Amino acid sequence: MQRRLPDLLIDLAKPAPADLATLFPHRPETIVLEIGFGGGEHLLSHARRRSEAGFVGVEPFVNSMAKLVTALDQEPADSIRLYDDDATQLLDWLPDGSIDQIDLLYPDPWPKPKHFKRRFVSDRNLDRFARVLKPGAMVRFASDIDSYVNWTLQHIDRHPDFAWTARRAADWREPYPDWPGTRYEAKALRENRTPAYLTFVRL
Repeated sequence: MQRRLPDLLIDLAKPAPADLATLFPHRPETIVLEIGFGGGEHLLSHARRRSEAGFVGVEPFVNSMAKLVTALDQEPADSIRLYDDDATQLLDWLPDGSIDQIDLLYPDPWPKPKHFKRRFVSDRNLDRFARVLKPGAMVRFASDIDSYVNWTLQHIDRHPDFAWTARRAADWREPYPDWPGTRYEAKALRENRTPAYLTFVRL
């Protein structure tokens, strides 16, 4: 962590570049933001498969960050940049219309009603998403908690800048293309919970 993480971290004390591609040596055509990458399985898989893209991963938990940084120490990936604090701070730092895709995969469901206000999907955070996403960009949300899936659909339905793309049941029942799975998904399946894979478009 001391040796590798500083070279990967995004420094919010500096002004955001007008072109986020300058954060990466290969100047990617596409920028993907993953909020709460957990063990990093999904982030690593896509970063190593998609050479044309740049990936920004946000994870405030030290153990999860250490797992990903260890993997990157063993097999570096110049297409990954990281932020280790509150994702809303990064969202507020990013330039308007700078992101091509946001992935929010198995976020903390805060299942008790008195804690629903802590869920990351909120009107305020959808406003943040709308500001940083390019028109036509995607938001992908996966969860195995029915109440959080319904919560997210309700918030999207009332937000003027987003639309749910599903046209048939398979669109939310089947994993995304080239889906590597995550440890949270594996746990959900072991416990007989059914994941949903939602995709929304920035209008």
